[in-house]
Amino acid sequence: MKRPTVAVVGYPNVGKSTLVNRLSGTRAAVVHEQAGVTRDRKEIDADWNGLGFTLIDTGGVDLAGEHELSEEIRRQALVALEEADLAVLVVDARAGLRPGDAELARELRGGRVPVIVAANKVDDARHEGLAAEFYGLGLGDPIAVSATQGLGTGDLLDRMVERLPKGEGDASEATRLAVIGRPNVGKSSLVNRLLGEERVIVTPQAGTTRDAIDTRIEFDGRPLTLIDTAGLRRRTKVAGTIDYYAQLRSEQAAERAEVAIVVCDASEGVTSEDLHVAELAMKKKCATVIALNKWDRLAQAPGSAGRAGIASTTDLEDAKARVARKLRQRPQVLAVSALTGRGLKRLVAEALRVADSSSQWIQTAELNRFLGDLQATREPPAVRGKRLRMYYMAQFETGPPRFAVQVNDRGRVTRDYAYFLENRLRDRYRLQGVPLVIDFKTSGGRSS
Repeated sequence: MKRPTVAVVGYPNVGKSTLVNRLSGTRAAVVHEQAGVTRDRKEIDADWNGLGFTLIDTGGVDLAGEHELSEEIRRQALVALEEADLAVLVVDARAGLRPGDAELARELRGGRVPVIVAANKVDDARHEGLAAEFYGLGLGDPIAVSATQGLGTGDLLDRMVERLPKGEGDASEATRLAVIGRPNVGKSSLVNRLLGEERVIVTPQAGTTRDAIDTRIEFDGRPLTLIDTAGLRRRTKVAGTIDYYAQLRSEQAAERAEVAIVVCDASEGVTSEDLHVAELAMKKKCATVIALNKWDRLAQAPGSAGRAGIASTTDLEDAKARVARKLRQRPQVLAVSALTGRGLKRLVAEALRVADSSSQWIQTAELNRFLGDLQATREPPAVRGKRLRMYYMAQFETGPPRFAVQVNDRGRVTRDYAYFLENRLRDRYRLQGVPLVIDFKTSGGRSS
């Protein structure tokens, strides 16, 4: 069943994201002293007194704002309100009642969603009286809170739970797919196309997305969480900027996802930076699929007329060969277009297949048959005149899969033969794109 939702709205820089992190007990929302960091709407799960609900963090709404994205940020916040069961209007108690607060309150008073006013930045209990000024908004009793200190947040959560619909259970566990890649390769456009709506803000300017945006959908009846992320750069290029924190969120998104869809620009092919992003996902123990986006542009490129099909096939095969050669996980490479929708259903189906492969459990008897076939196909190496013998293989973890191979001497396991075993294991059990851990253990108990 659908979880109740709470839209957290307010003027820029009143502390909405800090409050969302406090209420959810996480650090999921990007927080920075600069105003306007949050742009898209971000869903974060929380619970209080046995009720699970979803907080929707939104960008600061300034109805008179001149920022180039202010209208789009406002639209995202209004959509969040339309979907919500409850709204929390966050105001800055230290700054006092401002025209922007009153304008927002007028919109909220006319809506169907009940509203709670949270007067934030009351960091000392002696200053709780600052909240009284916000009675003038006409939205009931304001609650004095401090998102940084935690003051009053329990009272706010109590009030929220009282006003949320009861009797709805949590959604079933969703498979998490993180959409990651370099800046401006079309990640947000791809997410919007999959969702069938303008869920995240898209502009031609690189770096528009600054947070990891979670959105729940269903694919052929299966619950998914799509995580749109900020563009990944080398950390040295973003040190000391807001983009640094966005970078950390993107890396954390890969860490908590089952599968990373690594988006590349088809017109550039799979670049070394794309390979770096895929390697990062592997280090986070996340399975991967490569999506060559903007494929529609490749077919329309100058000189492609009359032979676009041939050119596209060649480009795709070249990309597959480069990925197989450079990436140990050997993920599948698929041509897609966020603009036309080409290949997106197949892309999600492949991502789910990889997620299932990452969580599969292979029986010990089957693995030992595999080990016997492997040694019959290619004899293990001899090191300093003594041959490697592999006696036994078993799996002992999933997500990602981890295997132990019992050998006579782990010192005789060559890098080449270990890769041969790993690649044959991928081929036999459809583990392309899945990070594998294979431990070689000597009979005496010493491990690799």
